[in-house]
Amino acid sequence: MNEAWVDPITAASFRQIDHEIGPHPWQGIQYEVVRRAIHATADFELRDRFVFSPNAVEQALVALREKRPVIVDVSMVAAGIHPRLVAAGIPLHCALDWVEEPRLPGQTRTANGMLNLAQLYPEALFVIGNAPTALLALVDEIRAERVQPCVVIGVPVGFVAVEEAKQALAQTNVPQIRVDGRKGGSPVAAAIVNALLIAAQRDPIPN
Repeated sequence: MNEAWVDPITAASFRQIDHEIGPHPWQGIQYEVVRRAIHATADFELRDRFVFSPNAVEQALVALREKRPVIVDVSMVAAGIHPRLVAAGIPLHCALDWVEEPRLPGQTRTANGMLNLAQLYPEALFVIGNAPTALLALVDEIRAERVQPCVVIGVPVGFVAVEEAKQALAQTNVPQIRVDGRKGGSPVAAAIVNALLIAAQRDPIPN
């Protein structure tokens, strides 16, 4: 990665990660994504938990260059990517800003807002960094063929329904980037999007 795109402290951190990460299968932009996620968390276990479906990175770059809307589950993810997306002119929407009451019994606020946004932007780039219920709701819409996201970044964190949600996403054909297991979170989600946006702006558009 061209370190002119990052500040000196981040560049030094990246060099330290390169030194410490050990053997891994990642190359090119996939490695940039994984490295930035490790930088955001200081968690080298992420190296072994990332999953990129075929062409997911390429599809994400196309979506960002086309300025498709980016839909996120919670405010912390939005805060982590807002400056870069605004500078690039890419619309950003957070599920928590689109909650409609009354909700269905047992439906979380993030799931409700995610469904509302999915109806408005069925081909957006969806990013779930915190709420597994939002990811499960989105997967249900994908299975019903009511939405066709260009890419889903599914990295919710925690214990309840987290692994179930990621496994459900894995069983769809939608282009996706996941962090399997219980790990993930808003910093990881934001790091993935920022790494992809930097690559989209830096690398030439293929003919």
